[in-house]
Amino acid sequence: MPTILISGANRGIGLELARQFALGGWTVIGTARHPEAATDLAALPSTTVLPLEATEPESLAALGASLDGQPIDVLIANAGIAINLAASAAEVTRQDFLKVVRTNTFAPLALAGVLKPNLLAGERKLAFAMSSLMSSITANDWGTQYTYRASKTGLNAVWTALTREWRPLGIACGLLRPGMVATEMTNFNGIAVETSVSGMKQVVENFTMADAGRIIGYDGTDVPW
Repeated sequence: MPTILISGANRGIGLELARQFALGGWTVIGTARHPEAATDLAALPSTTVLPLEATEPESLAALGASLDGQPIDVLIANAGIAINLAASAAEVTRQDFLKVVRTNTFAPLALAGVLKPNLLAGERKLAFAMSSLMSSITANDWGTQYTYRASKTGLNAVWTALTREWRPLGIACGLLRPGMVATEMTNFNGIAVETSVSGMKQVVENFTMADAGRIIGYDGTDVPW
């Protein structure tokens, strides 16, 4: 069975990703900041729960050590946050801005770096991060969401660089767009999480090196840069 690692898999999109891949016959490694509380995740078949706070170097190192020698076919760096999306420019604080960028931009790259040996040992060699339509400069026609937009646009930039660095190694990197999904982050407004994840799962399963560097939505369409 192929193996997938999903960060932030204890709730929302991450939990549904874990559920659909587990029920689809995959071996799932799901991470959570508090694994003892991730009871729904732990109850899934063929699923292991590991602790991770991806913004902390010690936690990343511990994850890497616990997975030493474990092949991983697919990484989905899913964990992310949003703070005060409706804030005006004057209301955005340095603390909030740096926290969101640290979690949404730096942490996925750091996680990918730690798991590089595992991906090289896997057969499928796919590395994904979770982007957003909010990352698109072209599509930004209504403003606000300053910190979230910056974090996801930055993520697109670093993942594009990672795509070019890892392509010669045989690792294909891509970005996923889940859409506006009815989860806690969106106050449960948007499409059903099952619909979004079903679409993204299909993208992951069909992804090849020819797709490396794309931002692909749950509906199969590309997100404009």
